[in-house]
Amino acid sequence: MSAPTGMPPALAPLPEDFERVLAVVAHPDDLEYGTSAAVDRWTRSGVEVTYLLATRGEAGIDTLAPEQARDLRAQEEIDGAAEVGAVVEFLDYLDGVVEYSTALRRDIARAIRRLRPQVLVAMSPDVVMPWGLNQADHRAVGMAAIDACRDAGNRWVHWQLLDVEGLAPWSPSWILVYGSDRPTHYVDCTGHLGPAIASLQAHRLYNAALSGDMADPHTVVTRVLQGGAQAVGEPSVEHAVLFTRHAV
Repeated sequence: MSAPTGMPPALAPLPEDFERVLAVVAHPDDLEYGTSAAVDRWTRSGVEVTYLLATRGEAGIDTLAPEQARDLRAQEEIDGAAEVGAVVEFLDYLDGVVEYSTALRRDIARAIRRLRPQVLVAMSPDVVMPWGLNQADHRAVGMAAIDACRDAGNRWVHWQLLDVEGLAPWSPSWILVYGSDRPTHYVDCTGHLGPAIASLQAHRLYNAALSGDMADPHTVVTRVLQGGAQAVGEPSVEHAVLFTRHAV
C-alpha cells in the first residue's frame, strides 16, 4: 500500500550487503555529526570504511591561522575516524574555496578505482539543507563525488587513470547521500551513540571555537540520531542515520 497523498514514504532499512565504503566529504568533522554512528555499525561488522576529505579544514577556525589549523585539524579527523574504525585520506584542496571541477571529479574517481568501494557516501549538494543553507565546499564536493562514481566506471573519462596509472574502471553500486530532505533508507544505530559522540569529541579545537549546543558533541549528535529514529518510527530504533540511496 502506498503512503497517503502528502505523506512521505516509509523509510526502508538499508541493505548492508557490502564490504567496502568510501565516504567523500569536504572537511574534518563533516562525517562526525551523526553519520559516524552508521560507520561504527559497519566497521564493527567487518566493513572497510575510508574517509576521503577534499581539504584539511584549515579555514574553519576564525582564531587560528590556516597554516596552524591545517595539520591540527587533520589529526583531529584521523583521531575521530579511529573512534569508529575508519581510516582517512586527504586530497589537499584549499578549504573554503573548493570548486566543482573536472580535476576534483578525477581525483575522487582515482580513489574510487583504487579502493573499489561498493558504496559511496556523500553529503547532499543541495543549496538548502534540513538545518539551513548548505556551505559552498559541501555543495561542490557532494556533486563532484556523485559524478565521480560514473566517471570511475568509464574507461574513456580521465583516461590517464587507466593508461598511465593502471587503475581499472570501477563504479560503486550505490551512492548514499546524507543531509537530504527526502531520505529513502535508514541505518539502525542503536548501541552506536557512544562511539559517534567520541568521534566528534576528538575535534577539540574545532568544538572549542563553537558556541551553544554546537559546542557540545553529546547534545548535537544525540539530537541528530534521535531525530533520525523519530523519522523511522520504529519503537526498537533508538538512534538512526538517514540516507537517500541512488543506484549508479
